[in-house]
Amino acid sequence: MSISPNRNKEAQKVTVIGAILDMLLGFAKIIIGTAANSNALIADGIHSFSDLLTDFMVVIIFHFSHDEPDDEHPWGHARFETIGTVFLGCVLIAVAGAMAFESISEFWTSSTIPTPGWPALVVALLSILSKEWIFRYTLAAGKRLKSDLLIANAWHSRTDAFSSIVVLFGILGAMAGYAWLDILAAVIVAAFVGKIGWDLTWNSIKELVDTALPEERVKELQEVVEEVNGIINVHHFKSRNMGSKSLLEMHIQVAPYCSASEGHWIGDAAVIKLLQRFDDIGHVIFHIDTYDDAEESYCRVLPLREEIEEAIAEHLHRYAPDIKDYHVTLHYLHDLIEIELKFDPKNIASLGDYSASALSEQMNESMQSLPWFSKLTIWCR
Repeated sequence: MSISPNRNKEAQKVTVIGAILDMLLGFAKIIIGTAANSNALIADGIHSFSDLLTDFMVVIIFHFSHDEPDDEHPWGHARFETIGTVFLGCVLIAVAGAMAFESISEFWTSSTIPTPGWPALVVALLSILSKEWIFRYTLAAGKRLKSDLLIANAWHSRTDAFSSIVVLFGILGAMAGYAWLDILAAVIVAAFVGKIGWDLTWNSIKELVDTALPEERVKELQEVVEEVNGIINVHHFKSRNMGSKSLLEMHIQVAPYCSASEGHWIGDAAVIKLLQRFDDIGHVIFHIDTYDDAEESYCRVLPLREEIEEAIAEHLHRYAPDIKDYHVTLHYLHDLIEIELKFDPKNIASLGDYSASALSEQMNESMQSLPWFSKLTIWCR
């Protein structure tokens, strides 16, 4: 599940642009908010600096999460991106709590609440415009690169745009004589930031505990697999996310007498079709079945080739002791085994009084006592 260096480079470029904007806005909001007596604008400035912190996090996490798989991380490092998103959400929740506590404390402890000045309005308006622009720019890049972390960071920028709208109305209300509206705006901004932080954290935690893909998505994936010629059905379908990629596991049922190589080739064809149809699939594991084991909850105990060949040799020796050269093909069909014996034409003379069909009949009758035996067919090749 290798990641293109261009993807990493573009993601970092988007993030650096956002970081520069957050730094400028953060300084402007806090400085002007302090000078213009606006608690809401100061809180919004802290929010912008939290954006700056997370922008640096994104750059660092992208560096590590897109490393190639190694011995310690054979599935790759995409979960670093998920963990980073969890941390990003926790930072938002912490910042929201601090903002709300500070604003509410000032409301109850201050005897007079100063009225904000007009410069606070200008900065709030500039923040709305610039953060809406960076939101759209980052979101488009996140969708194009299929990065949940970039998308999360884009929505973090959107919270700054929305919170600046709240701040703008709070400042307007305070300037109109309702000074407490500036405090209320700060608390609303904090609540909004906290909600976004919780959503990001919860969604990433669900990924870390291997929550399945949405049902409609799983159905769509199964339908694509079932379109492949030779596949009878798909069951035991499992899915999960790892960073921006989906990991799939499935059982594919093919015809009972399908060879191992053909069955594996059919499975490979299904994987190729999935990768062609969906560009967010990172890895697919498939198991080939020759019968539908969807309802099975245990593995049936059937003998392996060595034990079966010993039984064949024992029974064959009774009727055609001179035959030594033959090829055995086994077909495991649910709870029974079918056997094919392929004789060399030169061994036909070794059958003695038996024809191939007569020997087959005797072998079938003789081996019926074996609990796993279904039938035996003799072929002369």
